[in-house]
Amino acid sequence: MQVQTRVDVFESIFQVFLALGTLVGVVVIAYTLYNAYKYRDSDDAKADDSLPTLGELPTGGEGGKKLFLSFGISAIIVISLVIWTYGMLLYVEDPQEDFEEEPVDIEVVGNGFAWSFEYENGAVERGTMTVPEDHPVAIQVTSGDVWHSFGVPDLRVKADAIPGEYDETWFIADDADAEHRIQCFELCGDQHTQMDGTVQVLPEDEFEGWLDERLNVEIEFEDPDGEPINETGELELELELVHVDNDEYEEDLEYSYTDEDFENNTISIEDIEQGGDYNLTIEFENEEFETVEDEISVTSPTSETYTLGESDEEETEEDENDDDEEANDSDDGGEN
Repeated sequence: MQVQTRVDVFESIFQVFLALGTLVGVVVIAYTLYNAYKYRDSDDAKADDSLPTLGELPTGGEGGKKLFLSFGISAIIVISLVIWTYGMLLYVEDPQEDFEEEPVDIEVVGNGFAWSFEYENGAVERGTMTVPEDHPVAIQVTSGDVWHSFGVPDLRVKADAIPGEYDETWFIADDADAEHRIQCFELCGDQHTQMDGTVQVLPEDEFEGWLDERLNVEIEFEDPDGEPINETGELELELELVHVDNDEYEEDLEYSYTDEDFENNTISIEDIEQGGDYNLTIEFENEEFETVEDEISVTSPTSETYTLGESDEEETEEDENDDDEEANDSDDGGEN
């Protein structure tokens, strides 16, 4: 069964109201014009026993059947419209049972006159929400500062962004490669009119690839002069990435690599499953360089460059060698 989008639902409601409103309007206006013509004032008016005479009160001929009929038809139309519209709006509020696929969950945060979007895998984008075509998207909207209102007019989406609260809604975008404008519909400050963004729609297979690429990390080394170290196989090392909140996830978010995974002393890590903050540790087996320890945020494509400085042991040995050379020079000078 084809799931209706929000656009489909609201267009259906509009079209039904427009059609019935037009039909009722035509009937009422036509009947009014008919009676105006029928009972127009003319010089050759014919006698009509059904017409009231001067001073006679109207009796509502035919027992008020026309009045009852008109009120009855009107009541049926109005009640039917109310029930049907209410059912359609209930579907808009909670269509989960009609979804054949699990929705893509996105957390939307309004903060500092901009929108940010966090996906299920921890990837975060700012300004642009990327979604798959013809696939349900469930959003949870909140705010990090003041009241905002998240809206996408083209997709008939609107949700309040309130600090400390979440407003949930959904939508389906059925037009691949299209872009829809995001706006804020709550007066939130001096840059309110600039608080906009874009919904970018991708074919579903392209979306999956795009989402996986959000958590790529590239790490490379440079020497103290800022020049890249490009000699393959020169470094013997072990790299470890551990999610800061690893204990809170069912899967083990710990990744290990060795110098064999590097190419020209550069590694591109593409198998991270969950975004967030990671503790990075790089240890060198030959102890020529100091151990690298850092905390990096993996929420979008990340590139890190580390300057490899000599280890304390290496510097100590060099200092001792320099001291020995200076001592030897002093001895030679004294003998001369």
